[in-house]
Amino acid sequence: MKLSNKVMDITPSSTLAVTAKAKQMKAEGIDVVGFGAGEPDFDTPEHIKQAAIKAIEEGFTKYTPAAGTVELKKAICDKFKNENGLEYMPSQIVISNGAKHSLTNAFMAILNPGEEVIIPAPFWLSYPQMVKLADGVPVIVYAKKENNFKVTIEDLEKAVTDKTKALVINSPSNPTGVVYTEEELRAIADFAVKHDIYVISDEIYEKLIYDGIKHVSIASFNEEIYKRTIVINGVSKSYSMTGWRIGYLAAPEDVAKAISNVQSHATSNPNSIAQKATLAALTGPQDCVEEMRKEFEARRNYMVERLSKIPSFSIIKPQGAFYVVIDLSNILGKEFEGRVIETADDFSEILLEKDSVAVVSCTDFGFSNCIRLSYAISLESIKKGLDRIENFVNKL
Repeated sequence: MKLSNKVMDITPSSTLAVTAKAKQMKAEGIDVVGFGAGEPDFDTPEHIKQAAIKAIEEGFTKYTPAAGTVELKKAICDKFKNENGLEYMPSQIVISNGAKHSLTNAFMAILNPGEEVIIPAPFWLSYPQMVKLADGVPVIVYAKKENNFKVTIEDLEKAVTDKTKALVINSPSNPTGVVYTEEELRAIADFAVKHDIYVISDEIYEKLIYDGIKHVSIASFNEEIYKRTIVINGVSKSYSMTGWRIGYLAAPEDVAKAISNVQSHATSNPNSIAQKATLAALTGPQDCVEEMRKEFEARRNYMVERLSKIPSFSIIKPQGAFYVVIDLSNILGKEFEGRVIETADDFSEILLEKDSVAVVSCTDFGFSNCIRLSYAISLESIKKGLDRIENFVNKL
């Protein structure tokens, strides 16, 4: 029996594979430093955990409306208004099982077979797979390193066709950590309005921004871009709630209704207990978020300083998220113990095998000459891992 062509065209997540491999090696007693983490290493704040415990004790363990509780939707609307200058009604909010689920829902709602979605590269590796699952066609636009891996309007104009349905913007970005300026976002908004396409704005890392930079949501500029934007967010990164699986989106009412309908058949409602925990996260004290952000900034500063001193490495200082991308162009072609390092995949494989350091190759992010390091691990582990990486590079 043959599986569906759609499923056969989907590739597994290499980031999850690297993380799983590192955990397996640790379980075997190997001292592995894993830079693959896509989740904060902090515990979920106590008041959030207590809200979940209370929900269980009070029996809040039944179905909720498919798109989430009205109580949580209202809190999300307040968050958008107070933090992003965006006015939404609860009917425009859909709460899902993680931001990844929200993104998949968004593509399912807007795409017809063969319609195109522009995805700037480097990109989070799941975007093209999600588009294909929704019968769409991912169109990759490669951003230039000299432009800090951010696409320009000229890049986008070359990619747009009469089949273009949407554009994905991820700021702060995974994997690069770059943040689009307000001026850049306004230009992208004008481009989307001009071509009458949707913008899928993935803002999951919005609270993890450094150097005093302020997050700006592209939907906030004017009514024309507002009605074309689907804003994706969640609590996984900002509140260290990856395992709770709560993401949410805000969209034009017809899009939100369509997504709610799809979700009602696919998964029913998001987890009831996690919704109560998310309510506590959004409405409770926010000092925990700032404490984590400051720690990430300190780790970033250390990592950037160390990596900048390795002659063969070329990096761009990230302004958000918790990743650093390293360009290996000056290393590719060199040998280690007789083996030529031709791609970032080779570099990552040998580094893990020989020095027990797990990094993520950016091949699946659209750039085969780069690797991604996460600083969502302890500073002690970062120091140990960078010592090993530096020693490895010096032996090439």
